[in-house]
Amino acid sequence: MSVIIDLIDETETLQESHKLLVEQMIVKTIEYEQIEGEVEVSVTFVDEKQIQQINAQYRNKDHPTDVISFALNEESEEEVRVISDDLPNMLGDIIISVVHIQRQADEYNHSFERELGFLTVHGMLHLLGYDHLTEAEEKEMFSRQENILMDYGLTR
Repeated sequence: MSVIIDLIDETETLQESHKLLVEQMIVKTIEYEQIEGEVEVSVTFVDEKQIQQINAQYRNKDHPTDVISFALNEESEEEVRVISDDLPNMLGDIIISVVHIQRQADEYNHSFERELGFLTVHGMLHLLGYDHLTEAEEKEMFSRQENILMDYGLTR
């Protein structure tokens, strides 16, 4: 397994240790989900205004949110996906609101790092096809999130 991570901090506020944590959480999620081969993921950190614009444009929800994922491996019945052995498996893009990391860390009474790890894993699981639209889906996805975070050592 090899992982290519394109990490962009448009807010220019994250420390190097935070960027390293994001990279480690992505790798931990890929290992946990037993994804093989070369994988590519993009993670962009934005401010509240930017995430609200993205949420409005792509999800028709005109309010800020904490994390949005755009999976590139989702296909409709009409689409045919061609994967080349020469190219990495491009999972997609994760957009995270930096303001929400601190706000939710305070709200849930845990560290900035725990919330950053949580949002990264949450976004990764969405890229891998997990969702939380039903109670059963939510239970499965949130259980996986907790297992990955605990396995890494990011507890509440």
